Formats: sequence, structure tokens, C-alpha cells
Amino acid sequence: MELGISIYPGHSDQKKDVAYLKLASKYGCKHVFTCLLSVEGSREKIIHHFRESIAFAHSYDMQVMLDTAPSVFQALGASYGDLSFFKELGADGIRLDECFDSHKEAMMTYNPQGLTIEINAGFGDRYIDNIMCHHPKKDKLSTCFNFYPQRYTGISYDHFRKCAENIKAAGLPVSVFINSQEPDTFGPWQVNDGMCTLEMHRDLPADVAARHFFADGMVDTVIFANCYASEEEFQQVTAADPQVLSFRIEKEAELSQTEHKILFEASHFVRGDMSEYMVRSTQPRIAYASSSIPPQNTRDMVPGDVVILNDNYTRYKGELHIILKDLPNDGKKNVIGHIPENEKMLLNYLEPWRTFRFING
Repeated sequence: MELGISIYPGHSDQKKDVAYLKLASKYGCKHVFTCLLSVEGSREKIIHHFRESIAFAHSYDMQVMLDTAPSVFQALGASYGDLSFFKELGADGIRLDECFDSHKEAMMTYNPQGLTIEINAGFGDRYIDNIMCHHPKKDKLSTCFNFYPQRYTGISYDHFRKCAENIKAAGLPVSVFINSQEPDTFGPWQVNDGMCTLEMHRDLPADVAARHFFADGMVDTVIFANCYASEEEFQQVTAADPQVLSFRIEKEAELSQTEHKILFEASHFVRGDMSEYMVRSTQPRIAYASSSIPPQNTRDMVPGDVVILNDNYTRYKGELHIILKDLPNDGKKNVIGHIPENEKMLLNYLEPWRTFRFING
């Protein structure tokens, strides 16, 4: 899983863009998205706005994709048989926001400039299948979903999943966009109610949206769509291991030292014989068998609660559970906290043997 950012030369200050590229590089970003769809002016003006910024991105070892469409090709004198203008800008590839005819997309992958051709991933109408039927150069073909600056226009999770499964069946990589929640962010258009691929992510913290995509397992690159994400957002997104399902927890009680260690230091995985009522992490009961866990906050339980079994459960003391259905509490389970409401969708990814962890902080 890789992380990317977006910059918008012609709509931004180059010094700020360069500082942003440097910050993103610090956190391992390897991809830069930028847009020609919203840029006006002559070829010379566009070259002036973009070439230097792209060169700065390359100096930080980042690859740059230019968002284009047939109308952009026409305006700049490019064609599917001649992509030299985009190479002149220094781009590593072009994203096709709109369709040609599937055959042209396939033929573009053989361009002598070596540009990657990135397809709009969200059409969901067998577009990818049609391109693959024309035998593209597969190592020069990738896909990227749109972002949606207008509220309520982002795609549904179900549509995303359907499209992504089709793309993965073709063996192609998938990129998506998430939102920085910093104030005064911007993109290529004046309308900006946030910029995300999934509508359900529009108001979520960036790291929650990223961890959702990590958990889903269908995405190769997650890109900040708007400028400029904060260093704190980079820290939070990159702190999550994409291979491990991770949750924040809203604590309800003062944790004992043992409870703190079980929550944040123990290794957690879902038992293979998973219950429909709860997820059980059973290894802590072995590691902390000799430690006392006094009863506290033994209220009845609801989905998303995180509990640790207390001294009253003898043999099972120290087990950690994530609750999946409403359950009564017989006084043997300490409710130490719950999964935040905006992370409840991550519960859907708890399955037998899956490793998970809790974020401390």
C-alpha cells in the first residue's frame, strides 16, 4: 500500500507546493496526482505552470500522473498516437478521466515515451474488460477512481467494491482518494465540499478513511485529493500498518496497568472458531494469567464495546473481546471502552484469524 498527494499548479503557489512535496516525501509518499482538466491557457502557459513542479516531485522520487480527457488532448494538440506533449511536461503517466473507445486506451500503453496509462476505475460497465480484450501492455496500465468535490455525489461502497473486484480480476492496480480535513483546503475546482472517492468518507478523519481502504484490501494507492494535508494527518495515516486491522478506542474507565498492556501491547487475532456474538482474542489470558484484573464498569454490552474478562472469570481472565451483538453482563467482563461511531464499519472486516490492534493515542 502506498500513499500519494495532489497538487494543482495554476491554482496554487509553487513555493507552497514544493514545501508540501517535501513534507509528503518525509512520510514516504511516492505518487503525485495533478489535473489538466481545470487549467486554461496556451501550451506554453501550461508548460510553465507544470514542468517545474513536476521536476520538484521527481527530485523527491515521486511519480506524477496528469489527469486528462479527450477534450484536453484536442486543446493541446495531443492524440492517442502521440503523447509526446505529456512527456514534455515531465509526467510519468496520464489518467484518462473519460473514455476513448477501449482500443485506443490499449494502444496508448505502447507509447514510445513509456508513459503509464491510468484508466478511470469507476465506470463499472465492463470498460476495463473491453480494454483488456485489446491486449494492452499490462505493466503500463493502471486504474484510479475519481474524487467528488460536490457533497452527496461520491460513489457508494457497493459500487466501489464491484468495480474494484473487476479491476483486480484483470490484475491491475487501484488508486483512490481521501480527504484532508484541514480548513481552507482546495482542489482544481471552485466547488469544494471535500474531495473523496467514497461519499461515506467525506467527513471522516483522513486516517479513518485510509484504514477503511487498508482493511478492505482492494486498494494499492491512497491519495490525498485536496491541498494541503497537515503533518498530523500524514503521521496518523502512516502510523497504521496496512496489513493489520486497527481501531481507535474511546475509553470508559481508568485502565489498570494489566488492562493497558492487554489492550495496547498484546498480540490480537480473531479465533478461528469465531462467534457471532463477539470477537475473542484469547492469547492475553495466557500471558497475563498471574495478573489481577479487578471488576469495574460491568454494564451490559452493545456492538463495538471492547471488554476484558476480569478476576471473576478465573480460567478466561484476561481475554479481550470486541462485542458484535447486544449482550447482558454477568459482572465478569470489564467494559473498558468502545470503537468510535465513525469506525464501526471496520467491524465488518473482523473475520477468523485476522490480526487486529488498537491505536494508543
